[in-house]
Amino acid sequence: MQQLSYFELVGFGPNGWGWALLTATGMTIAVATCGFLAGSIVGTLVAWGKIGGNVVIRSLADGYTTVLRGIPDLLVIYLFYFGGSAALGAIGSLFGAEGFIGVPAFATGAMAIGIVSGAYQAEVFRGAFQVVSRGELEAARSVGMHRWLMFRRIIAPQVLRYAIPGLGNTWQLVLKESALISVTGLVELLRQSHIAAGSTRRPFDFYITAAVLYLLITWVSTYLFQRAEAHSMRGMRRAS
Repeated sequence: MQQLSYFELVGFGPNGWGWALLTATGMTIAVATCGFLAGSIVGTLVAWGKIGGNVVIRSLADGYTTVLRGIPDLLVIYLFYFGGSAALGAIGSLFGAEGFIGVPAFATGAMAIGIVSGAYQAEVFRGAFQVVSRGELEAARSVGMHRWLMFRRIIAPQVLRYAIPGLGNTWQLVLKESALISVTGLVELLRQSHIAAGSTRRPFDFYITAAVLYLLITWVSTYLFQRAEAHSMRGMRRAS
């Protein structure tokens, strides 16, 4: 049997793996995006707890960021997958269900990435808040601006502006963490490459292709974050 060329192998022809790789790339972007957005919500709440919470809330927020940044991401994924499955199994047994009930791999991945990413994003938001001018906050209070209006008009826009570079770095971490989700059976880019490599015995071709696709996603997302940062800093540049 004639061996396929590299471009036939990764192309979209009858013997190519192009569509499978493209679908897996979309899955990687989807699970990373969902996890990143979940992490943004968690990170915002945790940052608020660190900045404005009482002693108990600050202690819980500090504990969360310390633990989640100190244990391997793969361990968090296992805890979500097997812990969530055990919880579902216990609930299912109450209604007469038997056997193993697995948590959907996509949901497991998005939740695990979101929880881990939230710990890093919390520190990004907290650091960005420290840069906000205290004079502006005092001026807002002096004119009677209530907390929600001050948050919406002063704090949130400036925190987001200063947080964009850190969020860009966090996104890169999330993108790489998404490859770990393959242990739950989700067919994302790395797992699809592994399947294709095993089926064709051409591992080098597929793993190189996966690396190129990861770098392409990284390049595009870096460009978008740079554009967002430049857009957010326009007013400051004109003022200087």
